[in-house]
Amino acid sequence: MNEIATNLTRINQRIAAAADSAGRQPNAVSLVAVSKVQPAESIEAAYRAGQRDFGENYAQELRDKAEALAGLDGLRWHFIGHLQRNKAKYVVPVVSVLETVDSARLVDELDRQTARFNRSIECLVQVNVGGEEQKSGCAPEEVTTVLNAVERAKGLTLDGLMTIPPFELEADETRVYFQALAKLRDQLGGPAKLRHLSMGMSHDFEVAIDEGATLVRVGTAVFGPRPPRR
Repeated sequence: MNEIATNLTRINQRIAAAADSAGRQPNAVSLVAVSKVQPAESIEAAYRAGQRDFGENYAQELRDKAEALAGLDGLRWHFIGHLQRNKAKYVVPVVSVLETVDSARLVDELDRQTARFNRSIECLVQVNVGGEEQKSGCAPEEVTTVLNAVERAKGLTLDGLMTIPPFELEADETRVYFQALAKLRDQLGGPAKLRHLSMGMSHDFEVAIDEGATLVRVGTAVFGPRPPRR
């Protein structure tokens, strides 16, 4: 557990250095610690070390962890996995930021569930900038339709864009995808309308920060190798 605190210190130092190198303030970038399949004890260790934002990929796992860790004041859950509409009911009661909104149909279901649970949720629209068939996210030409749906929804707040480049690329090879997301945001109203760009993971978050990321999603560099999913 001490190793998690050490890792967090190291990652935050790297985030600050990358922001400085890009001419940005360190507080312009927030770390989302990706805690999927990690035990609740590891999340609590990161929380005790000062981390507040955690990212989960699986709806029912998020539900269970949120219940187990409900006593940790100020903990914010980000949902960063593909969300099926029939599982929105597990996510909506506990999530603070839903980073993977990718269709108007999902928005409609989220709007129903936020009304049911009397909740308001920050949303990012996930964009499949790489055009990968096996990856979630809407196509760039579909983003406006999804953005408009989020803006109409009473329980959702539009907060930015998110992307995941192809996994097999080296860090600097991901730059073109981060540039594409930043360019898309500029075309859609810029930071005044879409304040967050969620992009960059353990192996490439410094490149993402250089291209304007405001949220970076880091898992293994914080928690170490993922244990097998039960």
